Amino acid sequence: MSRKRPLTALDLFSGAGGLTTGLKKASFRVLGAVEIDSAALNTLRQNHPEVRTWQCDIRQLPVAQVRSALKLKLRDLDLLAGCPPCQGFSTLRSLNGGRKVVEKQNELLFEMLRFARGLQPKIVMLENVPGLAEDRRLRAFQAALEDAGYECEWRIVDASNYGVPQRRNRLIFLGSRVGKPVFPRIATTRVTVRQAIAHLAPAGRSGDPLHDVPERRAPHVLELFRHIPRNGGSRSDAPDRFQLPCHRRVAGFYDIYGRMAWDRPAPTITSGCHNPSKGRFIHPTRNRAITLREAALLQTFPENYRFDLERGKEHAALMIGNALPPELIRRVGLPLARLLRADPS
Repeated sequence: MSRKRPLTALDLFSGAGGLTTGLKKASFRVLGAVEIDSAALNTLRQNHPEVRTWQCDIRQLPVAQVRSALKLKLRDLDLLAGCPPCQGFSTLRSLNGGRKVVEKQNELLFEMLRFARGLQPKIVMLENVPGLAEDRRLRAFQAALEDAGYECEWRIVDASNYGVPQRRNRLIFLGSRVGKPVFPRIATTRVTVRQAIAHLAPAGRSGDPLHDVPERRAPHVLELFRHIPRNGGSRSDAPDRFQLPCHRRVAGFYDIYGRMAWDRPAPTITSGCHNPSKGRFIHPTRNRAITLREAALLQTFPENYRFDLERGKEHAALMIGNALPPELIRRVGLPLARLLRADPS
C-alpha cells in the first residue's frame, strides 16, 4: 500500500540547512533540526521557519524531549539524518603539522546512535568525510544499528556525479529497517561552473548581500590574479616575477591561487572558498575570488537562500563550505522516499 501521509525527517548537526533543503526537495517534511552554532541555526530558521529547532550541544539534549516536542511515538519517524562534525576524520588534519584528532568531536557520531535508539526511525542516514570509512567508530556504529534490526550499507560518492557542480567526495551511510538501502544512480552528465554561476549579475552591485560582500586584496596579489590564465589557469602559469615569495620557497598545494574552469565542475568548496590562498577559488575570468553567492550556488543552495552575515564573511564562508550540497541530498533522498512509500507498515 502506498504511503499517503508526508514523510518525516529529523536533521541532526544541521548547520545552515543544506541537509534540510535537500530533504525537503526529496518530499520529506523536516520536523526538527539540532545545531550548536547560532549563526548557522539562524540561517536555517530564516529559510525554513516551519522547522522546530534546538540550539544546543546535542550531548545535553534528551531524546525524550525531542520526541515530546515533535509529538513522535517510537518508530513514527521516517528518516533520521545528520552529519556529525567531521574535522577529526579528515585527512587534512594530518597535513601541516599533524594536528591532534579531537576525540570528543569524533565521539559525536554516537549521538546519532543515541537518537536512533531513542526514536527507532525507519531509516538512518549519515553523511561524512571519506576518512570515516577507516575509523573503528563507523564499524561500531554499523554493528550497533545492525543489532537493532537495521540493514546497513555505505558508499563513498563524488557529488559531481549527482548533479552538484563540484568535485566533492563524501561518505553516505544508510541503515534501513524497511528493506535494503537504495542509492541513487550516477548521472550521465556533469553540471559545470558555467551552468551554476555564469548568469549572475556583476558582483558588488547586484543587490544580493551575499554576492556583494567587498573583497580586499593587496596590490601584489591583484597583480598575480591578472597574470593567471583565464578559465582554469594556475599560479604556476604566471611569470616568475609575479609569484609570491612564499610560493617560491615552498611548492606546496598546487591548487592555491588557481582559477576555476568554466566547463568543468568546481573543486571542493571548503570553508576557505572566499580566499584563493586556500584553494582553486579564483573566478574563471574575473580577477577576484568567487563570491559567497557563487560558492553557495556551487554547493547547490537555491539562489535566494539567505545566509546570516552578522558574524562576517569568514563565518558565512564557514557555513557554506561545511554545508551538505542540497542536490546531493535530494538525489540520495528520492530513492529512500520511494522505499518508505512502498513499506506497508
